[in-house]
Amino acid sequence: MIPLFYKFARAIVRPIVFLLFRPRVEGLENFPMEGKTIVYSNHISLLDPILIGCVLPRQVFFIAKVELFKIPVLRTIIRHLGAFPVKRGSADLSAIKHSLQVLSEGKVFGIFPEGTRSKTGFLQSFSHGIASIAHKSRAKVLPIAIVGQYRLFRPITVRIGKPLNFDNYFDQKSNTELLEKMADEMEQALRSLLSA
Repeated sequence: MIPLFYKFARAIVRPIVFLLFRPRVEGLENFPMEGKTIVYSNHISLLDPILIGCVLPRQVFFIAKVELFKIPVLRTIIRHLGAFPVKRGSADLSAIKHSLQVLSEGKVFGIFPEGTRSKTGFLQSFSHGIASIAHKSRAKVLPIAIVGQYRLFRPITVRIGKPLNFDNYFDQKSNTELLEKMADEMEQALRSLLSA
């Protein structure tokens, strides 16, 4: 069940986002309407989680850098929207545990696996974190490509890919090599979506 605050915030923000950036959404039929789901995207702007939250029909619980939670007003807002902190540059066990909890409840977990915004717009290498969470949760995993730039009144494209098939990985024991393969497949799937 979507919290009232999230519904209220979305009802206000969504029309503004669609007016200012006119998102064109492709592949919405690929997005599952129920069940534990991981969505991941390229990261080009602070607006990315807002855009994705506005175009997807379910609440997305985003993982966000811990620095954002040090700003009092912003911390309160993003926590109420379902975001939770991660310490970048280390294996944050608390953030991983929270991610798995979100997924165990059949919700949507959102992550930007590059770890930070791309200053050039080109996709950067993925961390293994997303692969580890996917392997432990056995959730559906969908790439989302944000194509274009945030320019007022000029369309930006949000392209939702089909779920990746990791069944052959889920049955194997987790190790560094396995997680590298999964992360690489996720990265390649997003690169293909960005260039489609």
